[in-house]
Amino acid sequence: MKQFLTIVCQLQPSPEQVLKIEELLKAFAEGCNYANQNVKTSITSKTTIQNLVYQSLREQFGLSANQAVRVCARVGANRKTAKLKGRPVKEFKPTSADYDARIFSFREKDWAVSLTLLNGREHIRIDAGNYQRGKLKGRTPTSAQLCKHRDGKYYIHIQIKDDAPNPVKTQNVIGVDFGRRDVAVTSNGDKWDGTGITKARDKFSNVRASLQAKVSRKRDASPTKGTRTTRRRVRNIWKRLSGRERRYQTWLNHTISRAIIRDALKSGSLVAIEDLTGIRNRSNQQPRSKTERRRSNSWAFYQLRQFLEYKGIQSGVEVVAVSPRYTSQTCHQCLRIGLRSGKRFGCTNKGCNWHGDADVNGSEMIRLVGLSVTQPEGSKILSCELSWDSSGLLKAPCL
Repeated sequence: MKQFLTIVCQLQPSPEQVLKIEELLKAFAEGCNYANQNVKTSITSKTTIQNLVYQSLREQFGLSANQAVRVCARVGANRKTAKLKGRPVKEFKPTSADYDARIFSFREKDWAVSLTLLNGREHIRIDAGNYQRGKLKGRTPTSAQLCKHRDGKYYIHIQIKDDAPNPVKTQNVIGVDFGRRDVAVTSNGDKWDGTGITKARDKFSNVRASLQAKVSRKRDASPTKGTRTTRRRVRNIWKRLSGRERRYQTWLNHTISRAIIRDALKSGSLVAIEDLTGIRNRSNQQPRSKTERRRSNSWAFYQLRQFLEYKGIQSGVEVVAVSPRYTSQTCHQCLRIGLRSGKRFGCTNKGCNWHGDADVNGSEMIRLVGLSVTQPEGSKILSCELSWDSSGLLKAPCL
């Protein structure tokens, strides 16, 4: 099995190379917009798009042959993604350009990349840390993406292919329950509190609101509330704070996913997680306060799922997504529907009467569901005996 990894390295271009990079990014974006506007929106095949606009892309925007091909591939890929979401492709911005093996190469001897720009080939040094050097050493990558990040600096996203180990066949399962109060709770008893990330989000939200109030205009025609110096200082603070909340969330999800995969590898288990696709759309339909809505919409559960999946592939740990339906309302001891109130769960079955942490109960139920869907014979725990009552109706009491 092949796994694709993206290694991000900061470029160190000279002032002359910066101008050439900007010209290329602008031409690439304009070429994408031209192809998107002049080819029917229903066409998503990169080959068909290339047959229609290839010559125009080369003549009007000065792109090389392979750059024009990459433009057509970018437009086709974006249209396919937009079609799945039911949205049109609106506009391409000059922030990235795709590269293949003919217009990109990695040079380990001087830790530089060779990129084809509009007016020829350029060798640009990269700032590679220990992680990047370890991943790129002895490799010959064949594709990359030139990007301009929000900080105004230029980066090269290098794609490499690794042979991932085959997942271990096992009957052990670790269930993972995602949440906002506790970011993740496992059936092994591990728990990561979400209080810190919630406080960080609230703090940054208050800072952004305070800064916005300093530079916002009044409803009448009066001047702005802040002076020119105030507005300049606010912009500098915005720039300094930009991405800090996102980086903190990313670090936390990396830490959690690494610990879960390490535990699964040590115990020879697979990992079962909740498939929370569409949960934001469902939760936003419920009446909630503005603060609660903001906290819910900033919940990075999907990023945590992605980190678990790709780290699992790297380590040979299988990660399966199961339906979350009723997992938080079912008692993991007797499989009867119970009552959940906040962080507490209570089983209403008098023969069981289990009470405890609702997230722990949810992780145990996810473990049982994961066990049932990963074994060919199913789970012996999640089984039912079919019988009929006196009126002839079918009943299925779970064991």
